[in-house]
Amino acid sequence: MKGKIHSTLGSINISEDVISTIAGSAACECFGVIGMAAVSMKDGFARLLKRDSLQKGIEVSVDDEDKVSLRLHIIVAYSVNIYAVAENLIETVRYQVEEQTGMTVEDVEVFIEGVRRIDP
Repeated sequence: MKGKIHSTLGSINISEDVISTIAGSAACECFGVIGMAAVSMKDGFARLLKRDSLQKGIEVSVDDEDKVSLRLHIIVAYSVNIYAVAENLIETVRYQVEEQTGMTVEDVEVFIEGVRRIDP
């Protein structure tokens, strides 16, 4: 379902792909986040996605009232406080999506799919 914004000049339709791109870019800029993860249901392994495939690590749903719900699958850096990273991630993604789309973000869920060392 696409999100809609209505104004006196008309309406704007925003696709879920645009919302997931905004959320993925914001997520990758957060401290402690190595990247987005694609989870293979067949074997249960998470793999790190390349920068141009961020949308695959994010599930977006828009309800009838144009409220956005996001589910982010991420890989975090080893030895960081996971709670602090997730809390910062939720606030950053919520702010960026609301600021850039004008839509309300109702819910952001974070799934930690793996932990990796940062290579020097």
